Amino acid sequence: MPRAATGIDWCIVSEKVDVVLIGGGIMSATLGVLLKQLQPDWKIEVHERLSDLAQESSNPWNNAGTGHAALCELNYTPEAPDGSVDPGKAITINEQFQQSRQLWASLIERGILDEPSTFINATPHMTFVRGEKDVAFLKRRYEALKDQPLFAGIEYSEDSRVINQWAPLLMQERRKGEPFAATRVPAGTDVDFGSLTRQLFSHLQEQGVEVITDREVRTLRRQKDGSWRVFWRNRLGKTPGHTDARFVFVGAGGWALKLLQKSGIPEIKGYGVFPIGGQFLKTTNPAVVSQHKAKVYSQASVGAPPMSVPHLDTRVVDGEASLLFGPFATFSPKFLKNGRITDIVTQVRPHNLLPMLKVAVDNPSLISYLVGELLKNHRKKVESLRVFMPTAKDEDWELIQAGQRAQVMKKDPKKGGVLQFGTEVVTSADGSIAGLLGASPGASTAASIMLGLLKTCFPDRIAGWEPELKKLIPSYGQPLNPRADAARASIEATAEALAINP
Repeated sequence: MPRAATGIDWCIVSEKVDVVLIGGGIMSATLGVLLKQLQPDWKIEVHERLSDLAQESSNPWNNAGTGHAALCELNYTPEAPDGSVDPGKAITINEQFQQSRQLWASLIERGILDEPSTFINATPHMTFVRGEKDVAFLKRRYEALKDQPLFAGIEYSEDSRVINQWAPLLMQERRKGEPFAATRVPAGTDVDFGSLTRQLFSHLQEQGVEVITDREVRTLRRQKDGSWRVFWRNRLGKTPGHTDARFVFVGAGGWALKLLQKSGIPEIKGYGVFPIGGQFLKTTNPAVVSQHKAKVYSQASVGAPPMSVPHLDTRVVDGEASLLFGPFATFSPKFLKNGRITDIVTQVRPHNLLPMLKVAVDNPSLISYLVGELLKNHRKKVESLRVFMPTAKDEDWELIQAGQRAQVMKKDPKKGGVLQFGTEVVTSADGSIAGLLGASPGASTAASIMLGLLKTCFPDRIAGWEPELKKLIPSYGQPLNPRADAARASIEATAEALAINP
């Protein structure tokens, strides 16, 4: 278990380590495990401000658990003005998820992770649309993806009998004559990132990594020798102290922006974040849950951010199956679920004020969408569910609060400021500090993100690390999709190792 900071720590005023990881989520856990495999002699310390690990975006109830491989998410295959569908981004996301699968498979083989079912389960990924326009788009999307090796096995149907076999809850009491279509990839997954994160940190502790909870990092200061002094305060006892580190990773969710700003690195100038919260409808009614085993995505509402695409999902958390529907956007000025109401104000700096104002001016539909979502009561939210599941009953579903997503706002030379979805790593020029901003599909692509960080922040070591990286992630440095045989072999091997054969 992580060591909670207590008043006894008054004697710890200064520590020196090789690496400090700020934040107890999937990103810090992934980077920590990679570094320990590559550099076992390095001293690593983890600082988490809450009393336990994986309590923010990595917590299983704060996200949808989708192993994002672009199998069902329409926002990864945008439609061009001429109606064509570009599969490029979907292929990139899938490539990144395959690297995560390979890493997890390797860690199971090395005894670092427990039985696969403790964090990953086979769950078909589907897309379901209604109306002639969206049906035509989904057909074009299917045509663009079906011959891509990483999307082998994708199925398409407009036949109600077929779709009923795939997901009965979608078709019960569906209005006759309504155009609809669906795609399905049996090889999709449901991932409990909370369990995965805790297992990775447990291994790190076994390897001598000190994982300290209830410790809040307050600020960071660059030292003359290029290292970083990380100033912290224990939440129990309020004891202050600092740790000197040669490298710092800020994986603190929405608070990463605040800490990178305090570090003073010029690379963070112009960045801001816009927090968007979420809620899900959840049911554990066995009569309902037993009829649905899939993650079913659809089109986003007009003005809705990509993270708010509606979906009806099978979840498996701690061995118990349930269904989630949502997300329904909420608004809070906090950058974390357990953040502070002043977060949205204290981020403002002269260098990011204009980009943020430009984002506000350019995205009125987002504001309208958020207002509309906030006005929905429980009954209205179940009505939204009935678009997917016509037989949904109010009493079967409860509302749960999901996590906060801090969407990136940044300078843009043409527009002045843009709202960016996805994740972005911000790194100092010398590579001594890096932080992750943004949201989905971050957790699913953690391995790929951290590989990029290693290459950027440790250019003098990456060549020596590559042989071990290729053992952990066999496709490292070689995309799978252009190599059909390699893609098929990788998917089959990781499916067997992770026990996720559909």
